[in-house]
Amino acid sequence: MLNYLWAFMILVGILWGAFHGTMSQVTQGALDSAKDAVSLCITMLGVMALWTGILEIGQRAGLIEQIAKKMKPILKFLFPNLPEGHPAGDAMATNMIANVLGLGWAATPAGLKAMEELSKLEEDRRAGRLPGPAGRQGMASNEMCTFLIINISSLQLIPVNMIAYRSQYGSGNPAAVVGPAIAATAVSTLAAVVFCKIMDRKH
Repeated sequence: MLNYLWAFMILVGILWGAFHGTMSQVTQGALDSAKDAVSLCITMLGVMALWTGILEIGQRAGLIEQIAKKMKPILKFLFPNLPEGHPAGDAMATNMIANVLGLGWAATPAGLKAMEELSKLEEDRRAGRLPGPAGRQGMASNEMCTFLIINISSLQLIPVNMIAYRSQYGSGNPAAVVGPAIAATAVSTLAAVVFCKIMDRKH
């Protein structure tokens, strides 16, 4: 759907330029935008490499593992039916830590690993190998839905992406967005937790 939408907007822009005799400006705009896109990609690649490297150092130093242990009460609250010591717990903790730090790129592999482990957990429940409520075949479990919603709403203390974007486009104070971002993501995360708890009780 998005492909059709973008194609429609591009086509409308070209036709508008042709109709008003501004095709040279349309062409120049396309070239400038292409240059900006490449520049932005290089900037974001550097930011991604820096913060992903910092996260990797934290993992090798055991810092992420220690923080994950501190997060056990939070995980127990959010996922009460998750078995103690299940591999999904560590993956979810790593994902949440990366998201809080604004490292969406680094959070993605941990998030995929968590979903994979939660899928295995659901299969074990359906087969009777592990206790706990099992959903219907082909449907996401409560843990999967909760994790996805928390992941989407994620609290962010350092909105790295937005700071990089603002810096790239000449903002005088790129970090000014930190306060509003913390407030907005805190509210969205609180709403997500309340919603998940209400839905858990219904099921």
